[in-house]
Amino acid sequence: MNEFIARYQQQLNGVLTGFDRLVFRGTLGLNHENGLKGYLWANRLGLKDFGSHAEQVSRKVKEASLEIVKAAGRPIQYLNSGKYDKQELARKIAAADGIRSGPICALTAVELCSSYAVRGDRSSARIKLERASRKCLFIYQYWMHPVFGFMSARLQTWFPFPIHIYLNGRAWLAQQLEQDGLAYRRHDNCFTWIEDFARAQQLLDAQLTTAWSESFDTVALQLHPYFQHLRRNYPMNYYWTCQDSEWAMDIVFRDRQQLQRLYPQLVHLGMTSFSSPDVLRFMGKRVTRQGTAMGRHEVPVSSDLKVRPNGVRIKHRLGANSIKLYDKAYDELGAVLRPEITITDTTLFRVYRPKNGDSDVSHLQWRVMRRGLADLHRRAEVSQKALDCYGDALAAVDDSTTLQELTAQLERRVRWHGRPVRALHPFAPEDHALLRAVNRGEFAINGLRNKDLQQLLYDRSAATPADKRRRSAAISRKLRMLRAHGLIHKLPHTHRYRVSQRGRLVLNAILAAHRATTQQLTAVA
Repeated sequence: MNEFIARYQQQLNGVLTGFDRLVFRGTLGLNHENGLKGYLWANRLGLKDFGSHAEQVSRKVKEASLEIVKAAGRPIQYLNSGKYDKQELARKIAAADGIRSGPICALTAVELCSSYAVRGDRSSARIKLERASRKCLFIYQYWMHPVFGFMSARLQTWFPFPIHIYLNGRAWLAQQLEQDGLAYRRHDNCFTWIEDFARAQQLLDAQLTTAWSESFDTVALQLHPYFQHLRRNYPMNYYWTCQDSEWAMDIVFRDRQQLQRLYPQLVHLGMTSFSSPDVLRFMGKRVTRQGTAMGRHEVPVSSDLKVRPNGVRIKHRLGANSIKLYDKAYDELGAVLRPEITITDTTLFRVYRPKNGDSDVSHLQWRVMRRGLADLHRRAEVSQKALDCYGDALAAVDDSTTLQELTAQLERRVRWHGRPVRALHPFAPEDHALLRAVNRGEFAINGLRNKDLQQLLYDRSAATPADKRRRSAAISRKLRMLRAHGLIHKLPHTHRYRVSQRGRLVLNAILAAHRATTQQLTAVA
């Protein structure tokens, strides 16, 4: 279990983990030059016909898309500025008109898009098709969907007609709770109280079993009815990917004052104690001795603090991905602390799968995670493990036990399996290096092995087989000492070890104290 949740379990209404904001992108074969040329060929059109044909089709796409909204008697509004919050405007329309199901409105705006242009090529004295940027009309439709709740979709009304679908897992959960007959208290996209948190978590988990492609194909036809005509001579379907995902862990405190007292200390811990290597480890990345991510490509890492109108949030970035922490909502029924991970760049993560297009399960390997729906379950798994690792680190906050009490037992000899084991000296260089190595984030999920510690505690590889055996024996004695003091335990039927719950608390406290400056220590003296 996440150690922060385990520590505060008795003070919580419950915990919810699952998707928050989701952005899916649908693309057609027209998105590639060969695909568009195939479409033109199937419709007996040449490159010289593309311009006039595209204008004609674009007009019909707009008319068909907006006709559905008109038929429902819902408003259509053109926005001549990008300063409008479209989602907030749609929510206000829904609230004002009391929309509980069906279309809410359509908003249109002219924006930059990626499309095609036909240009002359002097070298060949022929015309050719090129990718080009231009402006075109985008249509945003908003619905109260029977499954997803409040949702929206965006259609580019010019070739190649990509679609973006915007969902929120918590709005979806509200729809599920109502259908299940469960009472709840909701603040925006979080819940301060639910009649049955365990059942609510089951409903969130069930979201992962959704038939995504079938659901999105239905939404695409609602947004883009003219698509049926487009594929009449050139069969094609939308290919769906998850462009952005937010996975949130809502830790709901029963007493709002408890979170109000605790949150400033969490912010202080996050900004002063979590270094760039820590951020890498939260994301499951292996770290070099220099504190950089292992691999050929360096990814920028940073942390920052932002004061918002409704509170303070901290954010740790790994390239385009990030982990955030903020206090989300307060009322008399509860208060929400939300750690949240956003994944935009999936290439930084791995999934155990065969090569693309290969169904042979004997060829499974750890490969780059894809944006496709096939890897959405793995994205959820990686997100949850990252937040659990982050929660384990946060568990070191504001502990009532003093550092002296935590370390006193370590600094005494103990007996283990009838044999004496020496004391640990947490601030002695050799023992401190051992504790720091054992506590590394990449070992939180799969555990560590003897050879993992050898790589971290020795600067050079063993010169001879005898030297290799001596090192292995020395590390075995260190592992035995850590087990005797209750800091690690052995995973059954393996040669791996994992830090115990007590060990994580002790190690985080020792390492945080070791990094503290004299000014910080004086401030709390």
